[in-house]
Amino acid sequence: MIGIVAVSHSARLGEAALELALQMVHVDAPPVRVAAGAGSDGDGKPILGTDAMAVAAAIDDLAAECDGVLVLMDLGSAVMSAELALEFRTSDVPVRLAPAPFVEGLLAAVVAAAAGGALDAVAEEAAVALAGKTAQLQPTAPVEAVPEERDQDKAAPPGRESARITRRVRVRNPLGIHARPAALIAETSAGADVRLRRLPDGPDASAGSLSRLLVLGARRGDEIELSAADDHVLDALAALFENGFGEGVDDAPAGAGPASDEPVSATERSAPAAPASAAPAPAAPAALAPAPVPPGTTLRGRGVSAGVAAAPVVTLAPPVPEPDAAAVIAVGGRETEASSIDRACLAVAADLRSRAAAASGDAHDILEASALLASDPDLIADATALVRDAGRSAARAIWEVAAAQQKALEALGGRTAERVADVRDVRDRIVAEILGLASPGVPQRDEPFVLVARDLSPADTAALHGGRCVALVTEQGGPTSHTAIIARSLGLPAVVGVIGATGLSPDTTVLVDGDRGTVEVDPEPARIDAATRAAVVTPFNGTGRLADGSRLPLLANVGGAADAETAAAAGAEGIGLFRTEFCFLDRTDAPTVAEQVAAYRGVLSAFPGRKVVVRTLDAGSDKPLPFANADDEQNPALGVRGLRIARRSPQLLDDQLRALAEAASAESALVEVMAPMVASADEARDFAARARGFGLERVGVMIETPSAALLAAEMFEVVDFVSLGTNDLAQYTLAADRLLGELGDLNDPWQPAVLRLIGMVGSAGRAANRAVGVCGEAGGDPTLAPVLMGLGVTSLSMTPRSLGRVAAALAAVTPEQCRRVAGAASAAATAAEARSAAAAALER
Repeated sequence: MIGIVAVSHSARLGEAALELALQMVHVDAPPVRVAAGAGSDGDGKPILGTDAMAVAAAIDDLAAECDGVLVLMDLGSAVMSAELALEFRTSDVPVRLAPAPFVEGLLAAVVAAAAGGALDAVAEEAAVALAGKTAQLQPTAPVEAVPEERDQDKAAPPGRESARITRRVRVRNPLGIHARPAALIAETSAGADVRLRRLPDGPDASAGSLSRLLVLGARRGDEIELSAADDHVLDALAALFENGFGEGVDDAPAGAGPASDEPVSATERSAPAAPASAAPAPAAPAALAPAPVPPGTTLRGRGVSAGVAAAPVVTLAPPVPEPDAAAVIAVGGRETEASSIDRACLAVAADLRSRAAAASGDAHDILEASALLASDPDLIADATALVRDAGRSAARAIWEVAAAQQKALEALGGRTAERVADVRDVRDRIVAEILGLASPGVPQRDEPFVLVARDLSPADTAALHGGRCVALVTEQGGPTSHTAIIARSLGLPAVVGVIGATGLSPDTTVLVDGDRGTVEVDPEPARIDAATRAAVVTPFNGTGRLADGSRLPLLANVGGAADAETAAAAGAEGIGLFRTEFCFLDRTDAPTVAEQVAAYRGVLSAFPGRKVVVRTLDAGSDKPLPFANADDEQNPALGVRGLRIARRSPQLLDDQLRALAEAASAESALVEVMAPMVASADEARDFAARARGFGLERVGVMIETPSAALLAAEMFEVVDFVSLGTNDLAQYTLAADRLLGELGDLNDPWQPAVLRLIGMVGSAGRAANRAVGVCGEAGGDPTLAPVLMGLGVTSLSMTPRSLGRVAAALAAVTPEQCRRVAGAASAAATAAEARSAAAAALER
């Protein structure tokens, strides 16, 4: 077998890439060694770098058990270290250095080596590993753009050509033949000459080639023809397709036309695959003009970079106009027209690399990636083909190829869909270069401003460094978009996913709160002053107390190990809400118990001996997961979300509880577990029994629905504590979607109806001597903290930035004052009156 050495600057990256690669094979995994990082510093933190001696040692370690060794590297000095390692090694085992993408190459190499491939074959599989991704993101790319297969892959064994058997199967799993199904196909076919062809006229591939299986571009509903000399291997492969490769099945066709499971004659020969043609993608419909946003409105989105800033709105320059789709270039002028594509792409790539050279950190890396998009040979080849073959103008050809890329990215969803803005930006820059127009970008201003856009490109966002922009607001994007990444690196408050943001008039003053995810339009000067003062991070001494010394623990809301470390450094007394969704997002299947244990321990280890309240999976509504939620719920906020997922997938909950119990036993944190979206006492009782059955002793539920608040006394009969999720409690109490900006005034924890429900829960908690926490947005509001305490809340959980401000507010009041302001606020008729009543009660 062939051995593999993975050389990376980062030990974490190397180990993570290896973990991913080994999931592609289930038996007979090849030996792999990771030579990554350059040790650790005096504090035990890993140092980025590579070590030629470590690479040489890894090669020598494999020499005794392997027929050859393939070395994959990430970038820069990793390549030099690998080359130098060839001089330092003491063994004479054949070694190949692979010019392959690190992660994709490692996956392909592991699968090829597990299938028994020779060193040259494994190296070639790694080298073409990007072909599958290229084909998926550019579904209209011609087959010729994919590296050709080796002749020995194409040929059937001598004398066996006429004996090949064919069978038709249908792709039934929702995501089609991606990496994991491709690896299962390769593993099942090991040692057999099996080929697959996408019908009716798609490409074909050897079953042993991971990269070429991905190039098939087979999606849900597509029909695949299998051919082999052995009927048994076809049976095994057909079974894989039938059960959806273990990912679940969906028989609805996905645009490939109805598929058929009718058997094919055992002697039927496969017809040659016709090359795919590049068809123009339909132009995107023209966007409607955004509705104007009136003064006094509060728009809501997702805060992705903390902080508060207020300034006039500035919008991006007008977008590049869509090139004329009807224009046809005469045959005699097509070569000249086509040549402008290459020149424009290279010019844009050079400009982006120049910007990257002047940037650092995330901005540098993202701009370099954009430069690669601009100089992508497949982009150039596909656009050039449209000019030569169909007479498209150069600008129109780039527009259509980019449209196909965007559509493919959007279809993949998750983080991948967030790369659409990058493709759009590169498209506009190339089109502008071809047409001689000014390149789109951020306007230059001498005064501070808030940049508002539908979305921002990497080049736009990176260009803000050192400028006068003080905050970012976009209608699109997510927490892992380039807007979010660069905004955090530049320290700019940012809110994304703000519906209606582009309706803000230029020069309108807005107050952007990156912690709360709000954009207030034309706020009063006093409101700006108050928000700015509140945004100042106040140090926290680690103990929440009232003026008389009474304790009110102040905890942190976290979403992963990095958040937990930040919270611990900020002095949080524990974790009041550990959102476990990060383990499940951006996946097509649920994480294993072992994966969850490792992730949970990373959080628990940051709080030894202190309380950590873990919320079980809260998928659904605005956080759907392909393996947990249905695609066709008409009202997902009222559907199968939170604990209700266990009705459909009980194993998901059982695996999570098992993992939490294992993680808790391995760490010293005081672990408590609670379920989200509980609406009845029966649900609370069932969850408590289930959790305690796995050895988790402290069990609670979230109070997010009015019914749970009304049944608080009954809840306390079966659980040890409750935690109020004020965001959802306000949403369900006021029947107002909390993601809808125009209903933001209703989604306010100061609403008297919400305060009265909290008071009911607090009273039930006091009667039962049970803990009542708050972990929603209200927990971090220093003006609301005394009210919540007076209503019976026994702990508050919040973003670490808010700990000091809330602690200062509580230290200034007594328990009697808290009860007085709580009574005044909850007796009010409106949210505004509740605020005023609370303030007046504090002054008495």
